[in-house]
Order: sequence, then structure tokens, then C-alpha cells
Amino acid sequence: MTTSDERKEACIYREWINLQQQELSELNEAIALNANGSTTDAELRQLIEKIMNNFQDYAQKRSVMARADVSAYLSPPWCTSLQRSVLWIGGCRPSSYARLIYALCGLEIESQLAEFLRGTIVGELGGLSGSQISMMDQLHEDLSDHPLAGIVVKSNGCGSNGDVQAALDKHGKAMAEILEEADKLRLNTMREIINILRPRQAVEFVSASKKLALCMQDWGRQRDVDHGRN
Repeated sequence: MTTSDERKEACIYREWINLQQQELSELNEAIALNANGSTTDAELRQLIEKIMNNFQDYAQKRSVMARADVSAYLSPPWCTSLQRSVLWIGGCRPSSYARLIYALCGLEIESQLAEFLRGTIVGELGGLSGSQISMMDQLHEDLSDHPLAGIVVKSNGCGSNGDVQAALDKHGKAMAEILEEADKLRLNTMREIINILRPRQAVEFVSASKKLALCMQDWGRQRDVDHGRN
């Protein structure tokens, strides 16, 4: 039976997906206007900052809900089986942002991701400078084994006289803290990449990341239907 918390969590997620679709349209419109010289770098930065603030707001909502029940966020029932299969602590792996950049600038031409995003590669991201690529390489390397600093999970079992619910609550609180730290890492990584890129490049990158996320959901829904999971 679906609980009221699960319904609220699913509602927050649907609102987030609707916002992704809206923001993708805004980003693509900004790219088209910029190509015609109708938008300035300052306007592009303003759009990116608005989107990043929305990302932060969503992470904060998740954090509040996860304190009550984190398990749903580690394997969200409102996501498709395909989406759940690639989750890393409730979301995407931060290093995947760097891989997306490489695909967009043509450094992973052999990848299926590059093929999917071929229409975007011809944009500004096709011209990353040597210094930008060097900074991306360093960021990618830093992320490869990034620890979730400051989080220590103390789950030593219930003990002979321990209260099961108290032990589970303690474990859940620790996992909620890890989810919060993972969301911070995702947000900070996105900001680091945006700081490396020029405004037009940043808009193209964020647009591609949203396109990929929305397509993953569509592909996952179709696969669930094909395998009788809906």
C-alpha cells in the first residue's frame, strides 16, 4: 500500500521532471537566440544560475523527506527499472558529468552517448580549449574515488538487547546524511564544470544533461512496458 509520504515523494519527483522539461525548452531557446546574437553572456549566466538554484531547492526537499524515510530514495519506486539500475546513492554518479562533457566535445566518439548527442557536438562544446580539457581531466580524476567526507555510518547491529526500530532509525539517519552529502557532491560538481565552461558551453552542457535524463526516463518506461512491469 502506498503511504502518504510515498505519494508526496512521488509528487515532488513529478514536479521536478516537469521542471526539467520546462528548463530544457528554455535552454534550447537560449542556444538558438545566442546563435543569432540575441542573448548576452550575462543572460546565459543568469539562466544557468536560476537552474542551479532550482537544483539546490530540489536537493533540499529530498533531504527533508529522506530524514523520515531514506530507503525510498535509494531505490525510488517512482523511477523506472532502468533508472534505478544506474543510480548511485539516489542519483547520478558525479563523474558522469565529466564523461558527458568528453562525449559532447568529441573525445569519446566511439561511445553510444556521443552518437546520441551528435546534434549537440557541433556547438560550442566542440571547441574546448586545452586548458579547459586539462581542468576537466583534473576534476574527473578528483571525482574518481571521492569519499563522502565527514559521514561515518555506525551500524553495529542491534545487539543482544537492542531495540530493532531504534537501530533501524539510527541506520536510516546515517543513510539520509549520506544521501544529502551525495546531492551536495552532485551540485558542487555541476557548478565546478560550469565554472570551467564559457556561458554558451555551459548552456549546451546543461541542456544535454537534461535531455539525457529525460530520455532515460522515457526509455525506462518503454522497457518496463515491454517486460510487463507496468
